[in-house]
Amino acid sequence: MDGFEGNDSEGKTGRARYVYPFAEPPEPGSTLEVAPGVRWLRMPLPFSLKWINLWVLEDGGGWTVVDTGMPNSETKAHWRTVFENELQGRPVKRVIVTHMHPDHIGLAGWMTRKWQCELWITRLEYMMCRLLAADTGREAPQAGVDFYRAAGWEQEDLDSYVERFGRFGKAVSQLPDAFRRLSDGQEISIGGRTWRIVTGCGHSPDHACLWQPELNVFISGDQILPRISSNVSVFPTEPEADPLADWLNSCRKLKAAIPEGALILPSHNEPFYGAHKRLDALVEGHETALKRLLSRLDEPKRAIELFTALFARAIEKDVLGMATGETIAHLNCLKGRGLVTSVQDGGTTLYRRAS
Repeated sequence: MDGFEGNDSEGKTGRARYVYPFAEPPEPGSTLEVAPGVRWLRMPLPFSLKWINLWVLEDGGGWTVVDTGMPNSETKAHWRTVFENELQGRPVKRVIVTHMHPDHIGLAGWMTRKWQCELWITRLEYMMCRLLAADTGREAPQAGVDFYRAAGWEQEDLDSYVERFGRFGKAVSQLPDAFRRLSDGQEISIGGRTWRIVTGCGHSPDHACLWQPELNVFISGDQILPRISSNVSVFPTEPEADPLADWLNSCRKLKAAIPEGALILPSHNEPFYGAHKRLDALVEGHETALKRLLSRLDEPKRAIELFTALFARAIEKDVLGMATGETIAHLNCLKGRGLVTSVQDGGTTLYRRAS
């Protein structure tokens, strides 16, 4: 999920590095036009990020919605106000979801049923969401317990993982049983304008962004955020994955796909100008973190012993899973580069600089 996107990779000077063209965000239940036919709205979130940005695009006699917010009564009430007042009662013709995290896809099922419209999403994001939702009510798998024990978790943290496992399905409304597939490079006509799909991965399996050249607008989802860095994690289902390599490659891909002067519409923080500078900073931030991590590995260490090398702050229990996943993502990236090795020692994984 997105709740660990709290790392301000730009520090206290982050706001000064980019241009934010809008003085104030829209109030909940209202919208703000950020480009012709493109409206910005925000919905509250029940975790540290506080808000998610959502987008509605004029689409002939109706609207296309991009991302939906969390499935709770407060967000539904705000959407009903938007439907009635801001969108003049015109129908939602389709719902586009950038990726499968609950703050983005949470109300997609509710909204598509309400308006009898299609869900548009990449295949991997749809399938992964369905897969995670199917875990609802299931006992925690032993593979998950073993994964976090190997990272160095204490028994009380493992017990908490077991207790909380399978809650993803409660954070999303039931998905429709059919969807319209989005693919990289695909072009979609929305309101007489052609929007191009640009995908990235690392934060999620196959994240879709939307690029409109004439408006010079890029709906970036969580692929480009101006002041925080999206969580890039390894999970128990694929413990040897290298999502950080995917993320870094996606940053370079996005830099080639859009101009520096594009207006970036991110899912968190505010719309801004400075895409190339931000993408360079994201890559540089991770490369610097990799170097810090490597400098701590002259002696074997567990993943949890390396948190300070990445985050430079204490890790609270509520983000322990994401901190562990991101640390292992960096370690797996170093392993993929041949710089680090790992060994099993009594059920614990120890990482060390390669000789």
